[in-house]
Amino acid sequence: MPTSDLAVHLDPGALARQMAVDVRAGLTSTPKVLPPKYFYDGRGSDLFDQITRLPEYYPSRTEAAILNTYADEIAQLSAATTLLELGSGTSEKTRRLLRALAQAGTLERFVLFDVDPVVLEEASATIGREFPGLDVHPEVGDFEKHLGELPRHAGTMIAFLGSTIGNMDPAQRASFLAGVRGVLAPGDTFLVGLDLVKGTERLLAAYDDAQGVTAAFNKNVLAVMNSSLGANFDLAGFDHVARWNPEREWVEMRLRSLRDQKVWFTDLDLEVAFAAGEEMRTEISSKFRRETISAELDAARLAVAHWWTDPDEDFAVLLATPR
Repeated sequence: MPTSDLAVHLDPGALARQMAVDVRAGLTSTPKVLPPKYFYDGRGSDLFDQITRLPEYYPSRTEAAILNTYADEIAQLSAATTLLELGSGTSEKTRRLLRALAQAGTLERFVLFDVDPVVLEEASATIGREFPGLDVHPEVGDFEKHLGELPRHAGTMIAFLGSTIGNMDPAQRASFLAGVRGVLAPGDTFLVGLDLVKGTERLLAAYDDAQGVTAAFNKNVLAVMNSSLGANFDLAGFDHVARWNPEREWVEMRLRSLRDQKVWFTDLDLEVAFAAGEEMRTEISSKFRRETISAELDAARLAVAHWWTDPDEDFAVLLATPR
């Protein structure tokens, strides 16, 4: 089975050091804020998988339906020989793209790019069994830092699915898109999934489900800090909050302190005080309009070549080309 050894651009020590820097900076700022990347330990990944199957959480199934419907067209338009998936995880939705590219006769290799080496190795082995003869290359790294270190192949399609781009603020998106443009050559393409602006009630339900799975997912970041940084968060001392920001057109997930409390971080030699009612932002999830994302891509010297959406226009997948 032609699966490459794991290529590592981000060692566990560097990830731990970055987490310490991010948490110290975020929890000593006003208001307090944490990057969403630290949700995803083993339990966090399992909870997110449960979220994607909830009736309220439309993005995953809607994006999957779009890919199922238009994968052959995407394969024809991109004519990609290499599919490079950023934040690949288990690559479940990407199977449809791989099949379409294989049937089109262009596909030669699949590059999986994520921060979790265990998930990458498992996903690579699964893909290798499903697509015998395909060159499979797992790469450990942070897509905001290590894009330029990836091997270059003519005819690459970079896939960034799940509306993960919505977890970045506008400045972060501009930097990320510039980085993507920097590694695209003529003939390469960029495929991105986008959650679209819609009614507030539906948006908030997707981030505050009736079963409380999203609340557990949000609170899990506290457990991650307890285990990774020697913190002593009491998870029962915080409530999950989801809020729509109409000016920025994004959903904010927050954790609200239920009482005055102090949290000690052994590994940081740091004490952080939370006032009763104080909120800490743990994630943003931007929702897009076609004209706004087109303008952001244009600023990064990328052009929208095609736009696919579902009948209700809840979600979109677009294909962009360098210009």
